[in-house]
Amino acid sequence: MWRAAVSVRTVLGRSALRAVCVVAGGALILTGCSNNTEESGPAVPKVSVDKVDAIAATLPEKITQSGKLVVGVNVPYQPNEYKDADGKIVGFDVDLLDAVGSVLGVKVEYVESAFEKIIPAIQAGTYDVGMSSITDTKERQQQVDFTDYFKAGVQWAQQIGKPVDPDNACGKKVAVQATTIEHTEEVPAKSDACVAAGKPAIDIKPFDEQSAATNALVLGQVDAMSADSPVTAYAIKKSDGKIEAAGSVFDSAPYGWAVPKNSPLAKALQSALNHLIKNGQYKTITENWGVQEGAITESVINGAES
Repeated sequence: MWRAAVSVRTVLGRSALRAVCVVAGGALILTGCSNNTEESGPAVPKVSVDKVDAIAATLPEKITQSGKLVVGVNVPYQPNEYKDADGKIVGFDVDLLDAVGSVLGVKVEYVESAFEKIIPAIQAGTYDVGMSSITDTKERQQQVDFTDYFKAGVQWAQQIGKPVDPDNACGKKVAVQATTIEHTEEVPAKSDACVAAGKPAIDIKPFDEQSAATNALVLGQVDAMSADSPVTAYAIKKSDGKIEAAGSVFDSAPYGWAVPKNSPLAKALQSALNHLIKNGQYKTITENWGVQEGAITESVINGAES
């Protein structure tokens, strides 16, 4: 997730998504930002994972002694991390790191944080790990190390049987979440290309909430939508067969768990995750959340290309 220090997700070579919540006089300007809980749908099953003593032995002594990983996280960002109806932080990222914690034999404790404070808090030793769909970048690697666990990009969706080409959507109605890069850069750039080629512009339909954009597509009020790949995958999973992917994921980059520079924790997390990848439990967790398209085949440390 590309996000700048003021919680705006910026672009450094790929797209990024989350809407910006502007606070004025104590009120949220974007109504879509006022609700950070899952509204409906069955509970996602948890995967039971056993401790692996040899991997647990690689943890830093401080974490072994405390028996827990303290993790800074910013919500909401469905399906990766958000609060359920009871206020508990849940999501794909949570289930995956919980599974890694089980391999390591430690409890994972999630602490809600402003996004821009996560990396400084890791540097200060307040958090052991930063987990908030954080894109691993060369720039961020100057401050922290990353154990990469997923790849995300941009993904379009369409109604079943009504194909839309993301590279030739001229004249189509396309839903986006307001203030995202899809809204401000990605889809407008494609629309400009249409106009430059003498074709109709894309009719961009912004919505304050991603759920509203998805609903517009399900109801046929728009021809397509553009969002972050795990967000789109999750929407497809929850649509009861009404929408499907349009084209492939593009502008992919790795998500990583941020840890202090040169900490052995990065390697411990990597070993635990690779264990889950090899035994198939990582695949199960991605499938439970409908985000398997971004699954990786091997975790690396600091794998960013830019």
